[in-house]
Amino acid sequence: MSAAKIKKGDKVVVLSGKDKGKHGEVVLSMPKEGKVVVAGVNIATRHRKPTQQNPQGGLERREAPLHISKVAIEDPKTGKPTRVRFDVKDGKKVRVAVKSGELING
Repeated sequence: MSAAKIKKGDKVVVLSGKDKGKHGEVVLSMPKEGKVVVAGVNIATRHRKPTQQNPQGGLERREAPLHISKVAIEDPKTGKPTRVRFDVKDGKKVRVAVKSGELING
């Protein structure tokens, strides 16, 4: 993927998997791996041993990366998933929601 269609800060909808239908904001984008981390989605639990920094130990819950194909940009107008197209407006390349034609900020 040459141009980044999904960037940090974008609102996205999960299309498949255990969190299908959930909405969230992209916290981290990894374009080389083709993955994104979405806030509050795909929570993984890790069992941590007690250490100097964390003497209590216990369970650590954090967001795990999702493949880009499992998420779609949220349409700014309707809140439903949409594809993204690129247009040139005022000499600048901008992202546009295919369904509504609305500009995607960012």
